Amino acid sequence: MPRIINPELCVACGSCADVCPTGAIAAGDVYSINADECIDCGACEGTCPNGAISEA
Repeated sequence: MPRIINPELCVACGSCADVCPTGAIAAGDVYSINADECIDCGACEGTCPNGAISEA
C-alpha cells in the first residue's frame, strides 16, 4: 500500500523526495506521493523529520 503525506505535518523540506528510489514524491507547498509510482519501500517515512509520512 502506498505511503501518504499528512499536509498538516509536512514542512516541504524535501528529505523524502531525496531518498525516493522511484521519484514518486512531488514538490509543492507540501509534498505529495504518486500512488501509482510508489513501491511502498518506506524510505521516505524513515527520513521525514516531522513524522508526516505513514501507510495509507
